[in-house]
Amino acid sequence: MPALSRALAVFDAINSGDFSVLDEAVTADFVDHGSPVPLPPGPEGYRQILTVVHDVLQIRYTIEDAFETDARVVIRAVAHGVGVDPIHGQGAGGRAYSMPTVHIYRVEDDRLAEHWGVRDEFGARVQLGTVRAPTFPTPETA
Repeated sequence: MPALSRALAVFDAINSGDFSVLDEAVTADFVDHGSPVPLPPGPEGYRQILTVVHDVLQIRYTIEDAFETDARVVIRAVAHGVGVDPIHGQGAGGRAYSMPTVHIYRVEDDRLAEHWGVRDEFGARVQLGTVRAPTFPTPETA
């Protein structure tokens, strides 16, 4: 199975909550560099963080763009989730948000070996009302 198909299957797994695909999609020593908490390597560690993403944050992804090279898979997606006070700040709980994301996977023998995620968490917190949007100075106030 091509690495791009494996990566897209991971996003389908996040949306469905069925993470059985991870055993075939990622390497035994897979590392998720985007995790906010330390994880064991491999499918089990990835399953731990993706279970939180699915069950706690209730994130469901819409894929906007995806491509692969010989060594990388890149996916641009929008995460649609639900705020959680301990993560997003007081008052976020239960409120919906959308967050642009970019995911880069390093590929090894058509399996995903490493993941880096870039998320607009600040923009999500602005939507959730837990931080104020910045205001840019005008020439008169600069």
